[in-house]
Amino acid sequence: MEKVIKEATDSLSTLEQLLMEFDPQQINEVPFAGSWTAGQLAQHLVMANSGFLQVINGPVSETSRPADINVEKIKHDFLNFQIKFDSPKEIYPEDKPYDQSALLANLKHISNAMAVSVAGLDLTKTCTSFELPVYGFLTRLEAIYFVIYHTQRHNYQLKNIFTKLNQADFN
Repeated sequence: MEKVIKEATDSLSTLEQLLMEFDPQQINEVPFAGSWTAGQLAQHLVMANSGFLQVINGPVSETSRPADINVEKIKHDFLNFQIKFDSPKEIYPEDKPYDQSALLANLKHISNAMAVSVAGLDLTKTCTSFELPVYGFLTRLEAIYFVIYHTQRHNYQLKNIFTKLNQADFN
């Protein structure tokens, strides 16, 4: 349990730290063709992670399989930076200006709520409110790892966006 809490806290706090490195005007700059802005990426994670928080805290059932059976597949899929995913429309961020402070506040709230949920819930239960394509219904443990690896994937992308925007300053 402590390992999961630490991994979730580390991934989510890294996201916040990375977002704080941007100058406020950079949040809404497109770094290269076809890319989201840092603001859009952060908003995507606000929507995705808050949705998973609802799933984790939602209805559950007993689990008839190992509670962590999908963790390695989720890790393999999301930490493979050679493949590109299309965001589901439900968590696709609008193309609009985003406020860095508001994004950070939302991310902090989600991080705190996630830590409370992980510490206080039976992670072996299966979440029944949402079935993911490819993975099916996840246990709470798998859902938390989905948040961890999905966030790590976007932390990697956020670093690339930051680098690209700041390289442009030197050209």
